[in-house]
This record gives sequence, structure tokens and C-alpha cells, in this order.
Amino acid sequence: MENILLIDDDIQLCSMLTDYLGRYGYQVSAIHRGDTGLQEALKNAYPLVLLDVMLPAMDGLEVLRRIRAVSSTRVLLLTARGDDVDRIVGLEIGADDYLPKPFNPRELLARMRAILRRGGTEAASTSSVLRSDGLELDPAARTVEQDGQRIELTDVEFAMLEALLRSPGKVVTREELVENVLGRKFNPFDRSLDMHISRLRRKLSGNSMDDARVKTIRGTGYQLAVQGSQSLGKD
Repeated sequence: MENILLIDDDIQLCSMLTDYLGRYGYQVSAIHRGDTGLQEALKNAYPLVLLDVMLPAMDGLEVLRRIRAVSSTRVLLLTARGDDVDRIVGLEIGADDYLPKPFNPRELLARMRAILRRGGTEAASTSSVLRSDGLELDPAARTVEQDGQRIELTDVEFAMLEALLRSPGKVVTREELVENVLGRKFNPFDRSLDMHISRLRRKLSGNSMDDARVKTIRGTGYQLAVQGSQSLGKD
């Protein structure tokens, strides 16, 4: 069974999810405080952390910040329904995905599976190293380098960059990225894709946003810029 860490102070919800996810091959370790949840997340190598925003001792966003300071562990953020600020901030900090409460356990399971598929054996099987203008991505080793310098990406950022690197200079539509990387149907009002792309762009470009490697093509999608190429309609 795959061991998942759940950090949530709702004991009844934790019990229900432990039982439900157990039927699908997941063992859930539940922690009910932010500070102790952070310690557990950093002490053991969990493939996925389910993290509530509202927690005693340390809120979920601070837990996420501290995890991201040292680890690219996959994190699915659980937020209050209608609280767009928490969702946006969570994605900016580096959450792989979010799910508003209350939620259907089947949707949680689908989101978990989509996150866990990224970086699994399916991705590792396409092991050819991808290169473009000093940017190098190794799907098997799960590493990215730009001009010889290692760049640390979350799994969702890695998967998005891989999708763009497989078609350098060509536009990859928003629908393709949402369905193939985030693992769900495209919703034009869902801003999570934009947040992930923004973080990826910052990591590739550093402080020089004028030289962004990932270009936005208005109304269509995104493009990995290559030397000598021109992007029409970019933001």
C-alpha cells in the first residue's frame, strides 16, 4: 500500500478518508496539527501530502512554505470553498493542486491519482533527454538544468516543462496542459494552470521576466521559446 500523509484537524474527516482511501490501496497517516504535520512531512518521504489550510499551531500555507523550502514533495491543498485567496497563494507557494471543501471523496481520489501519475513509471519510460537552447530535461532522472545550472521544480512544473520541451517553438494549448498534466477537464475559469506556469517561468528566467522562456499565446496556450523564433500575441 502507498503511504499518504494527511494533515487535517477534522478527526472525523481523517477517519472517513483513511477508510475510503484504504479500499483503493492507500495507507493514510493522519496528523491533526500544522507543526507536527510539518515535522512528519520532512522526516519521512511521503509520495503525497494532503494538507488542510486551516490548522492549529501552524496554518497550512506556512507548512507548505516550509516544505517547499527544502522539498519538492507533492502537495494537494485542501481549502475552504469560495476562498480564492488561499487557493491562489497556495499555488503560488508551490501546491501541486487544490481541492475545495467539502468535496466528493471520488474527486479527491482522482486528483491524487493524477498527481501521483506525474513522475511515476509512465514518465520514466520515456527516458530520452530533452534539450533546447541550453535547457536540458531528463525524464528518467527527473532533473532539469539550464546552462549547466540545476533547477528545482515541483512535479507539476516538471510535467509542464516536459510537455513544452517535447514541442519547442510550438504552441501547446491550455486544454492539452490541463488534461494531460493536471489530469482533469479544462475549465476556463480555473486559474491553477496560470499559477503553475507563472512559477515555472520565474524559475527558468530568474529575475529577468523580459527574457521568459515560456511565452503566453493569448487565447491559445503556451510556447517554449527557441532562438530565432517569434511569438505572436504573447503577454
